[in-house]
Amino acid sequence: MKDGIFENMDLHNERFNNSRKSLFNINEPVALERILELKEYNKTGVFKCRVVYDQEIVKIEFVPYVRKQVHSLKIVSAEIDYAYKYEDRTNINKLLELRGNCDDILIVKKGRLTDTSAANIAFFDNGRWYTPLSPLLKGIKREKLLRSKRIFEEDLMLRDLKRFKKAAIFSTMVEFGDIIIPVVNILE
Repeated sequence: MKDGIFENMDLHNERFNNSRKSLFNINEPVALERILELKEYNKTGVFKCRVVYDQEIVKIEFVPYVRKQVHSLKIVSAEIDYAYKYEDRTNINKLLELRGNCDDILIVKKGRLTDTSAANIAFFDNGRWYTPLSPLLKGIKREKLLRSKRIFEEDLMLRDLKRFKKAAIFSTMVEFGDIIIPVVNILE
């Protein structure tokens, strides 16, 4: 949320309701904007809105957001499942501990490039941005960029990394293009 405005609510609703259906077999959709408009929150600044839920919404939090600086990534291989945005990030945090002197990690699953610890990623080649076909989490910003054809899915293997010159790290909280790093800063 930026200065009291929630962005991409249609995509947040879509993911929220799809997750509820998959995890809890709940078919009745919820309009998050109706629930959020009832909450009191600071309307100045940038906040991460966390909606914690099981069959029902348990709590809603507004946490001030400070973007971390990312200049380098450490490649970490792991068989991890994060298809839904879970409150428990223990497994990802354990992987993050392996980053050494790097700012973040690039997770590789079964030889395929996926995501960083908290964002999706895309790689630039021949005038196009390519994002992994199998991310750990299909993020809201990623979906918006795919629908607008600003990025394209590709089955990206670790060995494909050398064909790219730069990478963009993005999420709901990080605009596409705000964090771009040279691929030479992605270390094995």
